[in-house]
Amino acid sequence: MFTPAELLEINTLLTPDNKIVILTHYNPDGDAIGSSLGLKHYLHAKGIHAEVVVPNDFPKFLKWMPEARKNVIAEYKRKVAFDIINEADVIFCLDFNSPARIGILGEWLVKATGKKILIDHHQQPEQFDYVYSDTVIPATCQMVYHFIEAMNDEHLVNKDIAECLYTGIMTDTGGFRFRSTSAATHRIIANLIEKGADPSVITSNTWDTNTVSRLHLLALILGRIEVVNDGKVAVLYLTRKELQEYGFQKGDTEGFVNYGLSIVGVRMSAFFMEDLYDDFIKISFRSKDDVDVNQFSRKYFSGGGHINAAGGKSNASLADTLEIFKAKIAEEAL
Repeated sequence: MFTPAELLEINTLLTPDNKIVILTHYNPDGDAIGSSLGLKHYLHAKGIHAEVVVPNDFPKFLKWMPEARKNVIAEYKRKVAFDIINEADVIFCLDFNSPARIGILGEWLVKATGKKILIDHHQQPEQFDYVYSDTVIPATCQMVYHFIEAMNDEHLVNKDIAECLYTGIMTDTGGFRFRSTSAATHRIIANLIEKGADPSVITSNTWDTNTVSRLHLLALILGRIEVVNDGKVAVLYLTRKELQEYGFQKGDTEGFVNYGLSIVGVRMSAFFMEDLYDDFIKISFRSKDDVDVNQFSRKYFSGGGHINAAGGKSNASLADTLEIFKAKIAEEAL
């Protein structure tokens, strides 16, 4: 958490007169959107206006959250996004540890003169004016709740805040299944329910959103899932041609990588997908127990994240990337 002195300084920055913007990472997920909107609604409850700016569009299954459709999407409104960041007095940076993680917004963030406040749970954060970094906490949404507590404003948590923070915690913990989920996490979830978050509605809005094309993609990928390394590693992949053939929409492959971990004996799952437009491979890693996919991804695939959940990329072909991956997991004895 921020020090008491830092909290006092931050409190002096949070005034109706200051222009405040909230940024999050490229390809925003539930925790990114939930934490950004949760913080926005908290500031509104204090009588302070804030704008949320995201680098690119986010999945439809997250757009039900209160005011999600008011987010400024930089890939569609580049000048508007630039002006908001450039003119901001305070810039909250949520769920990313480096300007490199936020696409074109990163260049603008570095040049911006506003005070930069980081709230994030990824490893190895870079320099910001104020840093609240905790890699043990499973979701940035939980950290936003702790920030609200530290500001002695828990009484301001309303239904809008509760719904957004609940969603981010739920998605980043895999439905409260991942090892990082703690007793503190569940206590906060209980508080959010008391404040108006409805678990059944949130779960349905977020996860019961399948389309026929998404289920066809899932059937395809599961039909050829491969288990290697003595049954410890699951490998899944999709080609660009397949994405086009099945009418891929942003968010359709969300959670696909987790299916590999459901296989008995598998300790690591990897999902490889050709980018729809550019010549690189997007990679998602998930693991169990002490299998550190963060370090593995950093070492071999220009990525990172958390011990049990990380992302990466490869500029090699899909076939070559799969071969490299299999060689490296054998090398590392994962």
